[in-house]
Amino acid sequence: MRLACLALALWGAGAGAAGAACRLALVLALDVSSSVDAAEYDLQRRGLAAALDAPEVRHAILSGAPGHVSLAAFEWSGFEQQALHLDWTALRGPGDIDRAVAALAGMTRAHENFPTSMGQALGYAAGLLARAPRCARRVVDVSGDGVNNFRYGPRHAYRHFPFEGVTVNGLVILGDDADVRAFYRDEVLHGPGAFMVTARGFADYRAAMTRKLFREINDIVLGGARPARGPRG
Repeated sequence: MRLACLALALWGAGAGAAGAACRLALVLALDVSSSVDAAEYDLQRRGLAAALDAPEVRHAILSGAPGHVSLAAFEWSGFEQQALHLDWTALRGPGDIDRAVAALAGMTRAHENFPTSMGQALGYAAGLLARAPRCARRVVDVSGDGVNNFRYGPRHAYRHFPFEGVTVNGLVILGDDADVRAFYRDEVLHGPGAFMVTARGFADYRAAMTRKLFREINDIVLGGARPARGPRG
């Protein structure tokens, strides 16, 4: 009887640990380079918070596959201009989401008037993932309105930072840069199931981010098998 109770206790502990496991480590990376003015920054900041707070996204976080979602968020622009606004936060209940939404809505821009250094932004994201909780999936969600224009770009980052098994998705904000969509499609997207969502300007950012988070959190694959894109060139 004693052995049976011990076995049951050990099984229950293992099942509880499995149930509490992290299913997704998600990094949100926001472009605050010089092409983003103050009004556009506010649309991006408020849009991100509202997207995380959207009923369908909250439901996906709390009622999806077994395990929780862990979230981190930072801003990026030029070389060595990154600012962490939300360190790794486990979203296990409504209160956790409320606190993350408040942190994103209350962000204060850390850098401006710097170029677009996408490669180092990805390197910073890789560093965040290196100290993330152990999760079944690891995803970086990069949004921006321009192409890399300072120092090394995404291809270099994928060669020199640990991105094995990491998916990098893109949210392209259409505006003055005619090449931004092709840049994200050809150079930014990376890893299993990588995809891109397009916002038609910063006013459309909230809706686009809501769609993107819903798809990322639910691990929705469109168009058949997952593409696996590795480093190029």
